[in-house]
Formats: sequence, structure tokens, C-alpha cells
Amino acid sequence: MLKLSPPWPVARALLLGLVTLALSAHPSALRASGLATQVAQAAAAESVFSVASSVSAREDPGNKFPPAYANLYYRPIEKREYRSNPRVAAKGLYATLYTVATPRRLNELIQIADTTEINSLVIDVKDDRGNLLWPMAAAERYHPEANRKTMMRDPGPLLERLRRHGIYPIARVVVFKDPSYAAAHASTAILDPATGRPYTSRDGLTWASPYDRDFRAYNLEVAREAAIAGFREIQFDYVRFPDVSRSRRLDYRNPTAQSKSQAIQSFLLESRGVLVPLEVYVAADVFGMICTTLDDMNIGQYWEAISNAVDYICPMMYPSHYGPEVYGFRVPDKEPYGVIARGLDDALRRNANLATPALMRPWLQGFTASWLPEYRSYGVAEIKAQIRACTERGIDSYLIWNAANRYNPAAYR
Repeated sequence: MLKLSPPWPVARALLLGLVTLALSAHPSALRASGLATQVAQAAAAESVFSVASSVSAREDPGNKFPPAYANLYYRPIEKREYRSNPRVAAKGLYATLYTVATPRRLNELIQIADTTEINSLVIDVKDDRGNLLWPMAAAERYHPEANRKTMMRDPGPLLERLRRHGIYPIARVVVFKDPSYAAAHASTAILDPATGRPYTSRDGLTWASPYDRDFRAYNLEVAREAAIAGFREIQFDYVRFPDVSRSRRLDYRNPTAQSKSQAIQSFLLESRGVLVPLEVYVAADVFGMICTTLDDMNIGQYWEAISNAVDYICPMMYPSHYGPEVYGFRVPDKEPYGVIARGLDDALRRNANLATPALMRPWLQGFTASWLPEYRSYGVAEIKAQIRACTERGIDSYLIWNAANRYNPAAYR
């Protein structure tokens, strides 16, 4: 059974929200990949999710998990290092598509990488408004509007420059939060029955449905094109359902009995079918609390299910995003070392439940959350404290989030 930090009221409430999931069967894009061979050995019919019904409780690795999540795919998945693309202990900074398209800003980030331990950039290829870095055939097929406003014609010169500086390029692909696609395909977007219109999150943006097969195919093709262009890893962000209260009823346009966590894991497994043949690694961003909560937080992110499906799992562990008293800290934002340490301890325990877990590469806080009633200014000391929490646990890779892409080189020396 799972062994985690002592639960607090929020975690207990989340645990009470566990529901019984139903199996589903739908065509999978895994057939064409090497992973398909592994899955096919256990899968029945044409769905990876019928695996659980075809093995006994004694053999089924899902048997150790709560019933609500037992039917996800936990069998070992080969996660090899590619000769053409050796693994890198990435120490990275986030860069928007606007930053990398602006020579002065790009120069600043490259200068940091040249003079510090930073060796990677996580670059928006498709951002949370549905904007693309360059025109893509995927958009031409599924969403032509996305090609009308891009930041560069060809990513080749950018990637070549990063290669010359020894910078490992990671493509950030925002998946299900895509207001551009949702506006153009309102009939398949997540619907708010209370208004009769597509659901709008607190930031005013609409969400496409994770059950929309064309939309899933669009994101997978974006990932494929980024890999072919020369990105060595694809990092899927917003690979989840919107974060809403359990009492809010939305129409997710789900034509099957597939659960949220099955929808998210199936997308990531399908992405392996696209990217593994190209020898490009698969990564996924998850809520920081997913390290510790015993369910999927109603967004479809169940730790073991995602960790088993990807090469790198990237919990977004910004202390400012944890509520009062989480991990026993009155104001978690004031505890940069403690929050990261406690969350990683739980994540490491969760990974121990799997034969082939993902490597961990946490997102750390590189900004000051001045909107909080109580907060701590995040400078060099706070960033180094978070990094120290990682290295003390044998995690030699991290990513720094600052939405404005402003970074102090002193934090990485």
C-alpha cells in the first residue's frame, strides 16, 4: 500500500472523493510503436485499458492501488536511453515563444547557460493560448487558425544555435488548455451546462476536451513535428482536466466510459507511440500536490499512472501554490526547502510502487508570489534552497519557472 506523509484535512477530503472507474475500449495510436508490442502481450481487443480484465489479481500490478485506479496501466514499460539522444541531467529555465523569438532576450538566456550550471531551455512550442512557435502541418490539418500567428518561420536556426552552446532543448506543448482550438471547435469543447457555452476557467480561457480524438491527434502531431525539428524531449503541460470543484458538473463530451485518469494516461501512452520511434523522450508536468494526494485531484493526474507512462515526470512544486498548513507549514511559500523536501520524499515513495517509474525533474519557484497575503521574496537563497532539497535526495535535474523569463545567474552557480 501507499505510504505517504501524514494526511491533513485537504488530503483526507481528496481521498473521500475517490470514485469507481469503468474500463473503456477505444482505438489506440500505440499500435505502430515498439511499446505496442509490450502492451499487446497483455491487452485484449484494441484497448490498452482492457489489460486489467485480462490478468488475475495475483498478476496485476494495479492490485496494489486503490480500486478507483487499479485499472490503469502499471506494467513495466521499456524506457531506454537512445544512442542518438543521450539522457541529460537537465537544469533548465522556462522560455516563452516570445522570448526565444526576441534576439536580446534569447541572448540573455544563452549567456546564463554559458556561465552557470544551466544546460537546458524549456521552450513554448504550443503555449496555453494555443499559439505555435512556427507554422505546422498539424495545424493546417486540424486547426488552421493556429498557423496565422506564429513567431518564426523555421525553428532550425534556433535549435542549431542551442546545439552549439550545449543547451538541451525541451519542447513545451500545452495540451488540453487551448482556447484557440476550443473557440474554433466549440461543439467538442468542454461545456458548462449552467451557461450552455464552453467552459471558461478563472483566467478567462476555454478548454478543449481530453476526449476529443481529433484534438488529441492534433497535439500528438505537434509533438511529432517538434521532435522531427530537433527538440530532444517533448514536455506535455496542462495534460489534465480543468481544476474545478467536485460539485461542479461539466460536460466533458465523453462518448465512452473512460475515466479522467484513463483519458490522461492513454494520451501519454499514445505519445510514446509517436515519439519513441523518433528516439525523443516523453515528459509530463503535474500538480505538485499529486506527489502526495491519494487520488487524481479530479483532474486525471494519478501519480503512478503518469510516472509509468513517461520518461520524465515534472511536478510543479512552487511553494506559493500550496495552501496553509500543507506539510505542517503555516505559510508554505516561506519554506522553500521544506516544501520541496516533503513533496519529493512522497514522490520517491510513490515511484517505488512501480517497476519502471519516470525520472523526476521538478519545477521550482523562480518568482515572488506577491499576490499572497503573506509571502517570501524569492531570490538566490530561496532558489538554492529548493535545488538543495533536490540534490540531497539524489535528484540532479530541475527546472525553474518564471513566467516573465527573468533569471538571476547567481542562483545557478
